[in-house]
Parts: sequence; C-alpha cells; structure tokens
Amino acid sequence: MRVLLVLFSLMLSLSTSAAEKLQVVTSFSILADMTQEVGGEHIQITNLVGPDADAHTYEPTPDDAKALLRAKLIIKNGLGFEPWLDRLITSTETSAAVISASRGVIPRSLDEDGETVPDPHAWHNLANAELYIRNITKALETADPAHKADYERNSQAYLKKIYALLADAKAKLGALPPGNRRIVTSHDAFGYMGQAYGIEFIAPQGLSTEREPSAADVAALITQIRKAKVKAVFMENIKDARLLKQIAAESGAHIGGTLYSDALAASGPASTFIGLFDYNLNMLYEALSRP
Repeated sequence: MRVLLVLFSLMLSLSTSAAEKLQVVTSFSILADMTQEVGGEHIQITNLVGPDADAHTYEPTPDDAKALLRAKLIIKNGLGFEPWLDRLITSTETSAAVISASRGVIPRSLDEDGETVPDPHAWHNLANAELYIRNITKALETADPAHKADYERNSQAYLKKIYALLADAKAKLGALPPGNRRIVTSHDAFGYMGQAYGIEFIAPQGLSTEREPSAADVAALITQIRKAKVKAVFMENIKDARLLKQIAAESGAHIGGTLYSDALAASGPASTFIGLFDYNLNMLYEALSRP
C-alpha cells in the first residue's frame, strides 16, 4: 500500500509540474528551438510543423486546433510565412497571446506574380535572429513574469552563442574572394543571408514552395547557370531533390550537398538553429572557396 501511495504521489507531482509550465505553441521547428533555449524548464512547447517539413504547404490538423486552445502564448514567424496559422487562430478564437518573432525586421520585398510581398525567411541573417530571440524573450516574460530572471539569463547565454556564430560567419564569408559568389537552391529562402554576405542565391521557385516552376523557368535557370558559371547547386531538406539534380546535370554545375532552409533536421548537427546555421555556413564556404 505504501509503495502505491508513493507512486501515486510521484505521478501527481509530475502531472502538477507539467500543468504548471507555460503552454506555448510555435509554428515551426526553428522557432521551437529558439523558444526552448530561452524558456528552458519553465515552458511546455507544442510545435506544429516539425523537422524536415515544409511550413509553406502545411495543412493544420484537429490536434493543432486543440493545442491553440490550450496555449497561453503562440509564437509565429510572421511576414506572411504561415497564413494557415492565422486562419486557425481566427477559427479557434483562442485566448492565447500571439506574437510575431520577426517583429522589427526590415523585410526584403520581392515581386511575386505581379505582387510585392515580404520575404519571410529572415532568420537566415543572424542580426535578425537576435531580434527573434529578443521578441521571444519579451513574450515569455510578459506571459510568465514569475520566471522573468530565468528567461533573461537564458536569453543572454543564447545570444552569446549567436554572437560567436556571427563572428565566424563574417570571418569565413567575408574572406571569400570577390567574383563568382552565386549559389543555386530549390526555392528563394536564403536572400537575407545573401544580402548580409554578398552572395547571390538563385532558385527555380520563389519565396514559397507552393508554386512549381514551369519548364520555361527551369530552362532559363539552366542557361543562367551556364552563363554565370555558378559554382554549386544545393538541395534543401524540405524539398524533393530530383529537380535540382536535373538542373545540375543539364547545367554542369557541381552538387554541393543539402542546405537547411525552413526547418531543422530531425537529427544530426542541423537539429538546432545554431547547428543549422553553422552547417549551412560551412557548406557554403566550402563550395565558394573552390577554385
């Protein structure tokens, strides 16, 4: 009987502990990792779009709606990245606070199908990633002021890692020889990184993966790669690699490997945001350093 009472007490304690944690919903895996770094043991995250998955084409489930109703805080990217989440928030009428991690970012604006739209992939510039972390920290502190000191301490420790990575990126990409700094990827996800380090990213698809490129688009890109002597073609973890392999074969470009664009890896070095950026940085440096 005593053993049963002890077990019951332990289970009750674990249940209470989980219930006391701040319930947070994040829209995709990169935000989930950033939020966990800041929130630590005080938060319980339900993430909607997981590792290696495409947030552009995601379709919410009934469980996602339930998660929004349980949440006290919802963290999204913003900049038009997850319109499906905006619709879900409206339809569930959740009482949770909703924040855009990209608040304060000066967006790249591009023309897509005759319409000017913001580029949502702002996390690929580490200066923007710092804004993300500060916005997430402030949101957690507002939702759970009792643990403000812990959130602030975690945030500062995380930002130190970001600053170290930023210094490494400037040293490596800043030291690349001028000239051919062109890279081909599946969709236009790395514009902010290119803007920061003077690299031109070319892609058969635009900002979203929803619209498939036409045969004419692909043919024009192959011609462009040949003329510009592009050094490498990179696949993305969220995309089928067949089209990029075809483009590489027909253009004669070197296949540089896989870059992590809109999602973390399920495992391995790119399974955290710090790891993702560091991995991409080293892959690009290696490709652009080739003679």
